[in-house]
Amino acid sequence: MSISMKVTGLKEIEKALADLPRSTSKGVARRVMKKELQPVADMANALWPGADDDVFQVTHKVSRSQPQPPSGRSVVNMVVGAPSGRDGKPHAHLLEWGTGPRYHESGKYTGSVSPQPMLTPAWDATKDKVLRGLAERFREEIAKTVARRAKRAARR
Repeated sequence: MSISMKVTGLKEIEKALADLPRSTSKGVARRVMKKELQPVADMANALWPGADDDVFQVTHKVSRSQPQPPSGRSVVNMVVGAPSGRDGKPHAHLLEWGTGPRYHESGKYTGSVSPQPMLTPAWDATKDKVLRGLAERFREEIAKTVARRAKRAARR
């Protein structure tokens, strides 16, 4: 399941980000989104059957086998999900949405998995807070970044 968010009506934040160098503004956006999306990952981890594992993470990377989010010069993507690879849990989506009946080629029935949603309820419970917090967190992070840049410029 893919959810796209588009926040509109934040023209002053967009202008403030545009006044910063592109790499700096992308870093600001990544930091803000990571902080705001972390409660979603935390709640999903609490719902994971082995709750002591931190399965779900907030990252800007998607594995090659997953559908790639839109990209571009001014696009910043953040993903809440279970990473694959050596330390990841690539089967998390099978638990989230379940599977249908599975059969071997010989016809032997090997079972099915009932859905145990974790990310969906976590997103539903926190999305309003995330969307409200984005604007305030952007303002704070931009102010900190501008102050840092001014301090560096004064030292030179």
